[in-house]
Amino acid sequence: MRERHFSLGGIDGVLWTPAADSTGRPLILLGHGGGQHKNAPGVLARARRYVASCDFAAAAIDAPAHGDRQKTEHDERSIAAIRAQIAAGESAWSQVADYNAGLAAQAVPEWRAMLDALQGLDEFGGPVGYWGVSLGTTIGIPLAAAEPRIFAAVFGLAGEETLAAAAARITCPVEFLLQWDDELVPRASGLALFDALGSREKTLHANPGRHGEVPRFEVDSSEAFFRRHLR
Repeated sequence: MRERHFSLGGIDGVLWTPAADSTGRPLILLGHGGGQHKNAPGVLARARRYVASCDFAAAAIDAPAHGDRQKTEHDERSIAAIRAQIAAGESAWSQVADYNAGLAAQAVPEWRAMLDALQGLDEFGGPVGYWGVSLGTTIGIPLAAAEPRIFAAVFGLAGEETLAAAAARITCPVEFLLQWDDELVPRASGLALFDALGSREKTLHANPGRHGEVPRFEVDSSEAFFRRHLR
């Protein structure tokens, strides 16, 4: 596998590809979760799997206020307020949803510009998929709603409060992950978001456990999902 770091308009990213040269291979966009970054262990492991097992390429960039990107005073205040609510045992979902929606408004045009640049390279040109849960879904749903080049997407661990309208505009196949005992996202909100998706082909994968306890076998499922729709 080749790992290449790049910068586009001041946004740093990583591109993973098989070592062998090829043209027209599928590309998976990887959206990280809140508090993570483009090289987080889970992102890197997923990229390696898609490259090694599927002969796909994968790419990731840092979300605003994450990774190598600077936090604003607004970011610092918002994050501190969310952490304080969680520490007090109170629900912070409304604040998390609003804050993540602001990050998504900035991130969607960045992802689209990155996709333009990558598809300008000879080695790409095949179909595009998107994988991202939690913050990755808050960014990924409006991205997929605006981007006809995304052929299939895996979303989850998010609710409908700021995403229902964009979800209704999505038409590509979707696999949606929901944790039944999620302590951050209310179950009813996650189910409502799945219901709001406009895709004719959508599958709900509900598993027991908390927000960060998605079963490892869902990695196998997402790989099979992307093989089915991008090959």
